[in-house]
Amino acid sequence: MKVLVDTPIWSLAFRKKEIGNINNIAIKNLADLIQDRRIAIIGPVRQEVLSGISDKYKFYEIKDKMAFFSDYVIKTDDYEFAAECSNECRRNGIQGSHTDFLICAVAIKNGWEIFTEDADFFEYEKYIPVKMYTLK
Repeated sequence: MKVLVDTPIWSLAFRKKEIGNINNIAIKNLADLIQDRRIAIIGPVRQEVLSGISDKYKFYEIKDKMAFFSDYVIKTDDYEFAAECSNECRRNGIQGSHTDFLICAVAIKNGWEIFTEDADFFEYEKYIPVKMYTLK
């Protein structure tokens, strides 16, 4: 099963002090998923990861590393389903970003798990059928 990796996990992996720290369980899980070719990514996550990197050298270094992963092509019905997910959560008092709900919609539709450290997703899980990746 593919795993859609969210921005916080990528950011953790690319932090200078964390690179090479294979003892970090999240980074080890990410490395295992990469080795097993189970990674999924969407363009908005790629944009979030690359946004805010002021050092041009670091920007291109991370951009080049992420180029290994192809973006899932987002379709109109993915955006529409993301809006449905957002609306369902809002009806229940849970708000989130458009990107979060797009991640949820794409993952649900494809039967993928979501790998994140963002606690908001665990709130969404109460109202929409997302599957969260569990650290191994």
